[in-house]
This record gives sequence, C-alpha cells and structure tokens, in this order.
Amino acid sequence: MGEQTGELAGKVALVTGASRGIGRAIAVALGSRGAKVIVNYAANEAAAGEAVAAVQAAGGTAVSKRFDVSVPAEVDAAIRDIATDGGLHILVNNAGIAVNGLVLGGKDADWKRAIDVNLNGTYYCTRAALRPLLKARDSGRIINITSITAEIGSAGQAPYVAAKAGVIGLTKTLAREYASRGITVNAVAPGYIDTDMTATELPPARREELLKSIPLGRVGAPADVAAAVAYLAGPGAAYVTGQVLRVNGGLFM
Repeated sequence: MGEQTGELAGKVALVTGASRGIGRAIAVALGSRGAKVIVNYAANEAAAGEAVAAVQAAGGTAVSKRFDVSVPAEVDAAIRDIATDGGLHILVNNAGIAVNGLVLGGKDADWKRAIDVNLNGTYYCTRAALRPLLKARDSGRIINITSITAEIGSAGQAPYVAAKAGVIGLTKTLAREYASRGITVNAVAPGYIDTDMTATELPPARREELLKSIPLGRVGAPADVAAAVAYLAGPGAAYVTGQVLRVNGGLFM
C-alpha cells in the first residue's frame, strides 16, 4: 500500500475498546482517513485482530494493544509505549460497559465497575495522553464517547448514566484547560445504535416502541457515530471544542 494521503495522514490515533461495535467502526473511519490506529482491547484478542483486519481492509494501518483502561499503571505504560513509538495525536475514549439494575438493591461492585471503566478509564487515558498530545501541537484531539442517557437519564441504568454524565463534565473542563495549548476536547453522544451491547439489552417489543420515538425512523449504525468522531478528529473541526455532538436520529434534541 502506498503512503496515505487522507486528511489524517501522519497522525497516530488510540481508540479504546475498539475490538467491536462503535469502537471498531471508529478505528476503521480514522484508519481509512490515513491515521495509524492503535486498537485497544481488554480481553478479546481475536476480536481485536478482526478490528485490525477491518482497518487494513479499508486501506488503513492498525495494530492492537491490550490494556485495561480502569488500571492506571497499565494505561500509563501502554500510552508511554505508543508515544515513544510514533507520538500520539488523537485519543478516542470509547471503552465502556453497561451495568443494569434499579438503585434500590443496587450492588456496590456494579456501581464501582461502571464508574471505573466508563469514567475513571476516560480520566486515566486522558491524563496519560496529555503530554504526547501537547507535543502534537494544534492537531491534538480528545474525543470522549458519552451517551444520550447522560442528558436524559435512563431508568435502571444509574451507574452507567452517572458515569457517562461525568464524562460530559470532564470533557468541558478539559476543553477549558487545554484550549490555549491547541488541544480540542469534545464528546459524542450516541442514541440507540445497533451493537452487540444493545442487541442483548433490549427485548424486541421495547425496540419497536423505541423505533416509533426516533424521528428519523431507524436505529443508528456504528458507522454513524464513527463519522462524527472522524469529523472531530480532523482539520475541519479545529475551531470546535467543549461540545457534545449528539448522534441520535432526533431522539433527543
């Protein structure tokens, strides 16, 4: 393959939780635009390999890197390796887990795990990536994946929703802290997107009911979210920071 000439050529992008679903679609979108993509995964090595292959099939370059975003020492070591190898220009904090259950009777372990991965993981990865991103000059980009539920709530998902709402507050604060250094920080808030996670969470009747409430009349695809992330990662979004870009078919306006 010849040298990439896309708008992200020469950039290195780390996408956390990129072995499947939205993360994989983001990796493909960034790779197809010329970035070298680091596909992070926590456990499923086979799926991470498939994600790397998907980026390559789209004409991009990718490698996989295993680390748990909720463990600061693993995050620090991995990002140090990435930065030493070729720098880091784009960080997409996508790794997340769903935790379901009403607050009454909720388990401490479920609350802690949801916060650890969805919120702490975003914080740890960002903190570790800031130094290399500062070296990227005006092309440093942080894009955090939050959720429509962070803004409207979701009964039965308190730990997940609280963590994703925290991600929005963190995004806006980081945007203020690092704007003067040329780093933009934004969040993307997907609505109902077809992924393994949503397929197992929603019974068919609930899905039909939800479809009726989406003005565009369809569920979203991972590629819909990936396109929004690619925009924020690129030169066209150089004057966009501290924003929440909602990709939800009009479900919340």
